[in-house]
Amino acid sequence: MSKIRAGVIGAGSWAAVAHLPALRDRDDVEIVAVCRKGDQLLASLKQEFSVGIASEDYMDVVNQELDVIIVASPPNLHHEHAAAALRSGAHVLCEKPMTISAAQSWDLVKIAKEVKRELLVGFSWNYMPMVQQAYEQLQRKGIGELEQMSIQMATQTRELLANLGPYPGASTEQVPEQDTWTNPKNSGGGYGQAQLSHALGLAFRLQPQRVSEAFAFMSSPRNAPVELHDAISYKFSNGAIGTLSGGSSHMGAWQNKDELQVRAIGDQGQFLIDLHRECAYFWYVDGTEINMKLPPNAGAVDNFAAANALVDVALGNLEANRAPGELGALTVEALELAYQSASLGKIAISQVKN
Repeated sequence: MSKIRAGVIGAGSWAAVAHLPALRDRDDVEIVAVCRKGDQLLASLKQEFSVGIASEDYMDVVNQELDVIIVASPPNLHHEHAAAALRSGAHVLCEKPMTISAAQSWDLVKIAKEVKRELLVGFSWNYMPMVQQAYEQLQRKGIGELEQMSIQMATQTRELLANLGPYPGASTEQVPEQDTWTNPKNSGGGYGQAQLSHALGLAFRLQPQRVSEAFAFMSSPRNAPVELHDAISYKFSNGAIGTLSGGSSHMGAWQNKDELQVRAIGDQGQFLIDLHRECAYFWYVDGTEINMKLPPNAGAVDNFAAANALVDVALGNLEANRAPGELGALTVEALELAYQSASLGKIAISQVKN
């Protein structure tokens, strides 16, 4: 059986510690080509991961007739790179945020459908067994019409977003480039784009929603060029309301364990998913109560899961895609409205008609 031919566009720090090791460790994958800036860094990646082609030109990846391509370039380039990758015939994993603008995200969804290829988004938590168990429970028995949802996240990004150092676990060789994370033209913003994209991806996977209005406060202590903290109020298209909060934690707090919680209340029940405390709880108006028994560290994210899911999709397991492009586009809509609100100092209202 021939191997899955894989490539990576934007082989920076995250790709070097997550995606490339995942691909290398599979016997059914050949890493054919990678792209990033810097001859010396490219040479290092080529040797470490036994890559055939290492180039600064992303088209040198796209043109290799690959089965799968991972797009991990700066967010402002995601549309260009992912569109080219999809049109080349590859299934694509696009890192989050999927794009900076919602229009570009929905365009990628359209392209994926036209070329009959799967588009996955790098929402790492969505691929965890704990989250999948919660998702399956909600498929069996939901909480009815959503009334309220609160989403809270805190992760160690103070140094990264203030240009004072990397995030925990970053590659020591492929150091995160400041311009990728803290130049709004490239990143679209700070903590919202870097981390709350994950939180929204998890929340909307469990309880699909579309944001119609947003009001946001954002703060940038430590003279950070982008925001470190977010406080956002949402109104959803069905009339429900919600909150989304995010904070850049201090390095070392909770041994650098991520905090991520989603709580939702519907007219037929409610649930709480808390990855930090390994809790998945469901209650229904008929009196049913489910408190899942989860092992220690069930909420610890698997950084290799998204790349493995991409390969599994290429092998024919389409259910491995637990963060499809449509989900990514919904999160971009929500974040775009939040940044509009913070910039204008008033409620931002969605102009999307469909």
